[in-house]
Amino acid sequence: MFQRVLIANRGEIAVRVARACRVLGLTPIAVYSEADATARHVRAADLAVAIGAAPAAESYLSIDRLLDAARRSGAQAVHPGYGFLSENKDFADAVEAAGLTWIGPPARCIAGIQSKTAAKAVAIAAGVPTAPARAIESADPAHLAEIVQALGLPLLVKPQDGGGGKGMERVDRLDGFAGAVQASARIARASFASDRLFAERLVTAARHIEVQVLGDRHGTVMHAFERECSLQRRHQKVMEESPCPILSPAERAAICAAGQAFAAQVGYVGAGTVEFLFDPATRRHFFLEMNTRLQVEHPVTETVLGFDLCVAQLRIAQGERLTDIVGPEGLQPRGVAVEARVYAEDPSQGYVPQVGTLARVRWPDVPFVRVDAGFESGDTVSMHYDPMLAKIIAWGRTRDEALDRLRAALAETVVHGVTTNVPMLAALCDHPNVRTSDLHTRWLDEVWGNSAPGAGNEASEAALLALAVGGPGGPRQGAGVHQATSESSSAATTGDPWTTLRDLRVGSGDGGSGHGGSGHGGSP
Repeated sequence: MFQRVLIANRGEIAVRVARACRVLGLTPIAVYSEADATARHVRAADLAVAIGAAPAAESYLSIDRLLDAARRSGAQAVHPGYGFLSENKDFADAVEAAGLTWIGPPARCIAGIQSKTAAKAVAIAAGVPTAPARAIESADPAHLAEIVQALGLPLLVKPQDGGGGKGMERVDRLDGFAGAVQASARIARASFASDRLFAERLVTAARHIEVQVLGDRHGTVMHAFERECSLQRRHQKVMEESPCPILSPAERAAICAAGQAFAAQVGYVGAGTVEFLFDPATRRHFFLEMNTRLQVEHPVTETVLGFDLCVAQLRIAQGERLTDIVGPEGLQPRGVAVEARVYAEDPSQGYVPQVGTLARVRWPDVPFVRVDAGFESGDTVSMHYDPMLAKIIAWGRTRDEALDRLRAALAETVVHGVTTNVPMLAALCDHPNVRTSDLHTRWLDEVWGNSAPGAGNEASEAALLALAVGGPGGPRQGAGVHQATSESSSAATTGDPWTTLRDLRVGSGDGGSGHGGSGHGGSP
């Protein structure tokens, strides 16, 4: 048993874990870098420990600094959240070697499936379908031609030791294979310190479906149904929902059973996710990978089940049995939940990440809507970390009702100081393809590419200029105009600047610019 939990993370997931700790009467302990000294996750904890400079390598990715923080704070357990070191077997080993409880799967589970090729072998052993694949041993033309001969085209080149969609390169022609291998290897070395690659037959027009799994320390493994995550850009998820709207009851049962079988094969403990590609043309699913942590999109599962996955993680780590945690009636989904990820980025300008101070934040506070936020008014979005600000989750009895409520919640959302993707998310809620679920993992890139609805368009600039020179109904000549937001809130860009720029205030020409962080392209 443990009482004090070190949360080895930041942002909204650290806030989320702190809330789960309080449900069980546990003491949440935050860690923070120099850039996060006043961050919301620090304020959400009972105690906070400084762990180093702003770059993640010197703070959130430093095993030594995190263990030192645990020692100094008297923590008895460590929750890694997601990202950073959450799937690092060395960190899990080090936590347990220090006599602390690791709130996650044992290091042996992480190590056994950390490589995508090793995970495929586990899937085959568990009887879980996999897409045809081959290891890439070199960029030799003869070797690459042999792979194409065996698998066919198109292919996807993937890092064996990576995740999150990083380093994935599509190959449509043999003469482009070598270049894709070089590009993937370069990203893999930088992101995962490994350039091992493999090629996998590409399932075109695929749907991304993932199964939530849970395992306890007594050998019980179960699934908690599935989520749909096909609304992505550049392999990064944008919106998620549960349940998947296109699966028949038999297909749902089969894919959930496959996820549970994979988790059982590795002796999984804790909360994890088994991901699949689903081919609507053949109605077949193929194993993709397993994430040995809590997923960003876990709230949609919690919302339809009425079940707290993060609290379950803590109870499993304390040795409780799943049968006691879940209860005698088991898990039964109800209704539909849809989640939108709010990012500090400009979709109209290639999704360039934004940094700056949030002058004003208003998250929606409406029925049937949940907000998991990592930022409030006055907080600073740093160039050093991922620019996700919050997740907005809406529940409905039907999918249309959930999407209507999500759109309404986005209309209630205001973020001043940095550009956000809220206009794009609102547009997605009303898009005919989203409403009918006629989409796939590359649909968003094909429809909008690098210029999705956002704030940085010509109509916005023209409206500002007209106001500045005193157009009809505008200020007098020479008056100062301050844009209170680089784009704030809800409405999708329609081409009407008065829809897009409704958060303007007119000044007397004597003050600062009011521009909050626009144009800063700091890497997340």
